[in-house]
Amino acid sequence: MASPRCSGRPWQARLQARFRIRPRTVKHLAELLRRHLKAIRSRWRILPPGKIAVIVLAVLRQDQRLADMAGGNNVSESTVRRWRDELIGLLAAQAPRLDRALKKIAKQGGEVVLIDGTLIRTRRRTGKADRRNYSGKHRSHGLHFLALTDEKGRLNWISAARPGRTHDNTAARHDHILAHLRAAGLGALADLGFRGLDNDIRDPVIVTGYAASRTHKLTPGQ
Repeated sequence: MASPRCSGRPWQARLQARFRIRPRTVKHLAELLRRHLKAIRSRWRILPPGKIAVIVLAVLRQDQRLADMAGGNNVSESTVRRWRDELIGLLAAQAPRLDRALKKIAKQGGEVVLIDGTLIRTRRRTGKADRRNYSGKHRSHGLHFLALTDEKGRLNWISAARPGRTHDNTAARHDHILAHLRAAGLGALADLGFRGLDNDIRDPVIVTGYAASRTHKLTPGQ
């Protein structure tokens, strides 16, 4: 990095970020972008799809500032923001629908899924609008997600982001989890946070267990 001149004029430093990433991840994102550009008949981007994929991954996974990534690649901050939003949309479009994910599990011989809510911590923003993102349970700001996995813990479906203060039961009811489980003929194993979600004793779906601890692990049927 060159030393700044004492001329009173602003000077710029070129920043670079280094992080580990699987080549197949970059290849997958780059291919998504190539197909998208072909579909919308856009023949030109200032950087190739592979380079754009790396920049977006640096922003999403390493929390690199948009301005830093823009300056290090000779593009504008708004361009990096547009690339980020574009690739997020392409990835979101690939997410499986809940009903299809559950039917796939049932078709493969699965009988039970695991359901749980999680909080992805985010930076605290100023103003009253960010209060709904505060989770009293975790004592932190973030976004709430509801996830379904198979019996081995492999992720099959994840909900859209909701404010951090959202309760697990509220999210499950909003996504009609019970209706989709019954339609697929599956049961679900959840923790105490889902107590009261299923009130139909004639056709129960949710099997609520104890909260896992060092001395007691969550097991089916408890």
